Amino acid sequence: MPRPVSDRIMTMRQPLSKDNFATIISVNAPPTMTNPDENNDAFYNQLASVLSGIPRTDKLLLIEYFNARTRRENYKWPLVMVKHGIAKCNSNGELPLALCSEFELIVTNTMFKQKDERKTTWIHPRSRHWHKIDFIITRSRDKMNIHSTRVMRGANCWTDHQRLRSKEAFRIRQKHNRQGTSKPTKLTTAKLSTISHRETFEQEMDNTLVQWEENENSTQDEEWAALQQVVYNTAKTYLGKPDRKHQDWFDPKDQKLQTLVSRRDQAHQRVLQTRSTRPTTAEYKDACRLLQKCNRSLKADWWERKAVELQRASDRKDMKGAT
Repeated sequence: MPRPVSDRIMTMRQPLSKDNFATIISVNAPPTMTNPDENNDAFYNQLASVLSGIPRTDKLLLIEYFNARTRRENYKWPLVMVKHGIAKCNSNGELPLALCSEFELIVTNTMFKQKDERKTTWIHPRSRHWHKIDFIITRSRDKMNIHSTRVMRGANCWTDHQRLRSKEAFRIRQKHNRQGTSKPTKLTTAKLSTISHRETFEQEMDNTLVQWEENENSTQDEEWAALQQVVYNTAKTYLGKPDRKHQDWFDPKDQKLQTLVSRRDQAHQRVLQTRSTRPTTAEYKDACRLLQKCNRSLKADWWERKAVELQRASDRKDMKGAT
C-alpha cells in the first residue's frame, strides 16, 4: 500500500517477481520561487533520505512535480539530462539536477527527440509560455527500460498541468545458481623442475601423508576426496599460485603518448569551461583524433613484434625437433 512520508512525498513498493521490487515515489515540491531557502533545503534533504533508504536492487520511478525548470544546456549534468530538453530555465533548476546526480538518476523527459508541445507540461498564467516542471526520473542503469516519455494533451478535466506518460518495460535478471564445484586454482609447478625444490616438496608431502589418518566409517569415495584435498592443500602451501603477467601493448611512460593525452585533457577542460564553442570543440576533436591515431600505430607495432617473436619461437622448435 502507499506509504506517506510527508504531505509532499509518498512512496509505494510493488513486487515484480521473486525477490524483485519496484519503488514508486510521488513528489510534489513546494513553490521554490516564493518559499524561503530553509524550506526548500528541508524538502530536498527529506527526499534524499527517502532515496537513500531504497534498496539498490529495486527498480525506481520518481514521479515529480518539482516546480523547477531545467534547460538543455545544463553541461554540468551530462549524466542526468540528455540533449532533448527545452531552452527555458529558472534559478532553481539545478536543485533537482544535483539530487539526481548524487543518486545516479536520469531525467527520462530529455531522452527522446520530439516536439516541444510533447515536452512541456505547464503554461504560465501571465506570459502564456509553456514550461517543463513535471519529471519522470529513474536510475541511470535502467534507462534502457524506458520506451517513451511524453506529454498527453487533451485531458477531460480541468487542470493547469498536462498529463505526463511514460512507457516502461522492466528487465529483470534471473539469478543463476552455479552447478558443481569450482575448479582448483592452478599452482606454480615450474618449481618442481629444480632438483632441490622437488626433493623438498616430496619430503613435505611424505610428512603430511604420514600424519593423515583415514576415517574407518567413511566410504571409498569420501576417503578419495579427503586424500585429494590433503594433497592439494600441501602442494598449494609449498608451490603457491603462479604470478599473472599482463603484457600491455603500449608503454605508459612513452613521452609522445603522455603529450597527446595531456593535450586531449586540456582541450576537454576548455570545452567544459567555455560551454562548447566551435573552436574549442574542433580542438578537442583534433586532439582525440591524434591520440587514436597514435594508439593504432602503437598497437600495430606491438602486434608486429609479437608476430616476429612467435615466428622465432616456432623456428627454434622446428630446429630442435630436426636435431
